[in-house]
Amino acid sequence: MLTSRMLAARSMLRGARAAPLALRQAMRSMFIQTEGTPNPDSLKFMPGKPVLEGQTRDFQSFRDAQVSPLAKRIFATEGVTGVFLASDFVTISKDADSDWTTLKPQLFASIMDFYAAGEAVLADGSEEGEVDSLIINEDDSEVVQMIKELLDMRIRPSVQEDGGDIKFHAFIEETGEVRLEMQGSCSGCPSSSATLKGGIENMLMHYIPEVKEVVNVNGEEMDDEGTLA
Repeated sequence: MLTSRMLAARSMLRGARAAPLALRQAMRSMFIQTEGTPNPDSLKFMPGKPVLEGQTRDFQSFRDAQVSPLAKRIFATEGVTGVFLASDFVTISKDADSDWTTLKPQLFASIMDFYAAGEAVLADGSEEGEVDSLIINEDDSEVVQMIKELLDMRIRPSVQEDGGDIKFHAFIEETGEVRLEMQGSCSGCPSSSATLKGGIENMLMHYIPEVKEVVNVNGEEMDDEGTLA
């Protein structure tokens, strides 16, 4: 008599045999690793292949993800609420009612299907999207240059290690306010406020006297100058 475990194994074997050749080859060559993040509703997936080199993209809905075949595949899994693409990892966020045990096999399959299909991460015409906000521009003031350099060198590595990123919006000279956006696993993370105030704000205020406060603008509309709309 076949046990439920044996039946499940047989079903998986049949599925693997029936899968297209390209997918079976991708399954053999890919080993997707996962890492937890400080946010229990976000998980970092590392496919062992380049994801999005030279930039990052943060998608908060299926509609936002229309420019990315990879993000669209991931959003097709019920329970997914956010997809963050970085150079060599994908951070996926879920709703509170969904369970990673159920979601992970589906997400592994979506990622492997994408690489087996040979699609581009971003659709044609959308490659030149969001410019890295921490790149120092010629017209940046000395204070803004210092803020960007500190964020890029001292803060970003640890934030990316946790499956997120940080986006610079503006420095308001009149009030000394720095406006940032926490992305990926750091967006909506219970510990993000502590990181913002206890870590980022304290460091910027220590090295740059002009900085008086750091504000997280997640979910708020900003104009082209980084000002609240």
